[in-house]
Amino acid sequence: MAEDIGGFVLFVRTGAGWPYYARPRLAGGTPSAADVTAVRARQRELGVPEEFEWVHETTPDLLAVARSAGLDVLLAPLLVLDRAALVPDLPVPGATVRFLDPDEETFATDIAAARAVSRLGFGAPTTTPATATAGALTIQPAGPAQRDAVPRPSPEALAAEQQRHASGRMVSAVADSPTDGILACGSIQRVGGVAEVAGVATLPSARRRGYASQLTANLARRALQSGDDVVFLSAGDDDVARLYAKVGFRRVGTACIGSPVAALPV
Repeated sequence: MAEDIGGFVLFVRTGAGWPYYARPRLAGGTPSAADVTAVRARQRELGVPEEFEWVHETTPDLLAVARSAGLDVLLAPLLVLDRAALVPDLPVPGATVRFLDPDEETFATDIAAARAVSRLGFGAPTTTPATATAGALTIQPAGPAQRDAVPRPSPEALAAEQQRHASGRMVSAVADSPTDGILACGSIQRVGGVAEVAGVATLPSARRRGYASQLTANLARRALQSGDDVVFLSAGDDDVARLYAKVGFRRVGTACIGSPVAALPV
């Protein structure tokens, strides 16, 4: 459901799953700093992350307002798929790309592993503690052992994932190694002929093998095959955007993702 708070619409999830965010109302004026504060208070009441998302080109003045209200804003390149430029389905080294089937007995285990890869790929820490090797201090990137140590999602969260996938609103794919298991993951979220590629992540120990690029291309292809007219994504930075451009996406704008400024350690 959605709640109108000042110049924002706050989307509220009614069941288990990833929390939604607040965005400026379409065709409305620029929200104020007081609106940002009011939304954050409501998000705290709901126990959800204080997160805002918008497209800079449609609400350009919100960037300064958000920063003045205490938000740290990530400027993420926004890209749309160019159908004619989509790369073909290519093999990836040491793994195969497969789509997760909500009717398979292994679905819950696969989703749990994929979410662990996402957590390690996006979050901190992405490496294991430093260890001394032959007198030198080295840091090993997080790998299958760290993935398998991440706590599984709750049964309720896994059931919600299965329901979303069974409905066709979400489709997930993984890069699966016969020796190391799931090494990369990604999903598409589909609504009304529009698909967003999201959550593309690679286990830190398996980076630089082309998994993320090929997963993204395969997910985009599945969206087109399912009848979606528009496929888009937002990249973490310009370097990542250039990787997506190589598989068929082109930049059309900037997605702004606002969250509270992290407190400095005392």
